[in-house]
Amino acid sequence: MSMSARIDTAMGRAIAAGQGNGQAPRRLAEALGYACTPGGARIRPTILMSVAAACGEDRPALTDAAAAALELIHCASLVHDDLPCFDDAAIRRGKPSVHRAYSEPLAVLAGDSLIILAFQTLARAAAEDPARAVQIIDILGTRTGMPGGICAGQGWESEERIDLTAYHQAKTGALFIAATQMGAAAAGQDAEPWTELGARIGEAFQVADDLRDALETPESMGKPAGQDDRHARPSAVAEYGLTGAVRRLKDILSGAIASIPSCPGEAQLAQMVRAQAERLTPVFASDSARA
Repeated sequence: MSMSARIDTAMGRAIAAGQGNGQAPRRLAEALGYACTPGGARIRPTILMSVAAACGEDRPALTDAAAAALELIHCASLVHDDLPCFDDAAIRRGKPSVHRAYSEPLAVLAGDSLIILAFQTLARAAAEDPARAVQIIDILGTRTGMPGGICAGQGWESEERIDLTAYHQAKTGALFIAATQMGAAAAGQDAEPWTELGARIGEAFQVADDLRDALETPESMGKPAGQDDRHARPSAVAEYGLTGAVRRLKDILSGAIASIPSCPGEAQLAQMVRAQAERLTPVFASDSARA
């Protein structure tokens, strides 16, 4: 089975469990599935599985559960980010955001339910290797909450003075760090050496997202554009300018490849990181001249 198929299967199984087989409130159950589909690039679980494979994966069921749990947290964060109290975004992935499609109260409940479901998914797979599962749960909790998880990332937006590096690492980098660390842990390897790779990939994705927000349209992005400027949020474009942000993105991606720890699948993993770099950078190659 391909990596993409594994992710889709694991996500489908987790969402079905969360929907309660017809026993849950119908509209809330529908909102869970709506929030997770279409799935976009599923880049975080792809990175997680790629790291697990590179480390010599030997518990595929645990890897699958970890990948689904991570993606569930990501989807939950998007539901909450789009709420009127944050971005008040009307669209997400080319369709109405969850609060527009199902109401604000159901969007709050859907996001909360997805977070809980993520940890239930890991708990249900813990019999595969209890010690590894506990470590994975701890990593996901650390990178979701406080002091340096995605909750902290959202919290930085309410501060008068913002540390851009800490903001980017928490808001976007946290789940990429989770991806690399959880992948290593699922394969029975030490998670700590994988922190830098996740942090670098996460920062690259945030810089790329800042550039997209500044340069693209809602139609091309599948979500609102110009949000950083509209909400006076910190961004790489505001900090470095367009040309500087593009340069920063390329530097980060080069460093990401160099930071891959030694492992049996190091070459294949480097190829995956290069593919992601190519996916991020072409959009901005001609735009840097606009600065």
